[in-house]
Amino acid sequence: MIPLSDNLLRWYSTHARALPWRDHPNPYAVWVAEIMLQQTRVETVIPYFERWMRRFSTVHDLAAASEQEVLTVWEGLGYYSRARNLHRAAQIVVCEHGGELPSDIPTLRRLPGIGRYTAGAIASIAYGLDEPTLDGNLRRVFARLFDVHEPADLSVGEKILWKLAAEHLPHGRAGDYNQAIMDLGATVCTPHAPDCAACPLSGLCLAYALGVREERPVLKPKPATPHHTVTAAIIERDGKYLLARRPQKGLLGGLWEFPGGKVEAGESLESALHREIHAELGMAIRVGAPFGIYRHAYTHFRFTLHAFLCYPNGDEPRALEAGELSWVSPSELSAYPMGKVDRQIARRLATDTLTGTRKNR
Repeated sequence: MIPLSDNLLRWYSTHARALPWRDHPNPYAVWVAEIMLQQTRVETVIPYFERWMRRFSTVHDLAAASEQEVLTVWEGLGYYSRARNLHRAAQIVVCEHGGELPSDIPTLRRLPGIGRYTAGAIASIAYGLDEPTLDGNLRRVFARLFDVHEPADLSVGEKILWKLAAEHLPHGRAGDYNQAIMDLGATVCTPHAPDCAACPLSGLCLAYALGVREERPVLKPKPATPHHTVTAAIIERDGKYLLARRPQKGLLGGLWEFPGGKVEAGESLESALHREIHAELGMAIRVGAPFGIYRHAYTHFRFTLHAFLCYPNGDEPRALEAGELSWVSPSELSAYPMGKVDRQIARRLATDTLTGTRKNR
């Protein structure tokens, strides 16, 4: 068998990244980190992890917190279903497992938010079990090492990569081995322009030998990213602004927002806003001055949001589509967890109120 692990672990002994969750005595820390690292870069995760552990230092602290507090601490990290799943899983761990995170794969995978990759990472890193894992870095490294032609993001390619990940585990060192490949993929075997001269495995790498390292891993073609134009109403009454809480399921579930929605073909921004607010809140509004244009991109779509200062036209709002509604003063907006664009609007409202620069009606 190719001596993958010997070369890799020697490299790891001197090149391992210093990360706050490594060598942590509590498996809970590894669990939190692995959930945060799903679809998110290490550099982004580190300050969020440190803030999270200061506030929720144990699984009991997390289980006892409100969902709104959990989402507030998570705010800005994105993919908010991860935070909600982590919160629910913590409550299950406390209620059903005495506050101890399970170590076996089947039990781990029954917890919300823990799939095959995360279960393998927790079992190997936190508990030292001989279990494989397969994050994006491991997929790329194995696809290059063994010149895997099948798409890594389809089941046929994934099956091959999981098999390779399991075959080369060194007995008793799976945690270090898995983390070594993660570090190798993040710092040396990068998606573009990998530093093969610095790689401890370049002499074993088929993609390097064949000159196809940039073509591995093979990925299925991505569809064009759609773009949407949306509107938001910053509805003001007696110095407070109306926030709507998004439904628990779906994009940004459980977060608060300034209500609004997509502009349909042939609609003006103002017409779309009147229609959306009537549908969501059952109320009529007077649309005032524009408050800004905001752009953002998610994994599967992009949008441009046009915000307007608005005012009630006599009707009391009702939560027809939102989970709940709240009239909030500018100084209180920071206590309501929001997505990135709504937070930008909220910060400007708070700043404008402090400086007295908010536009008149």
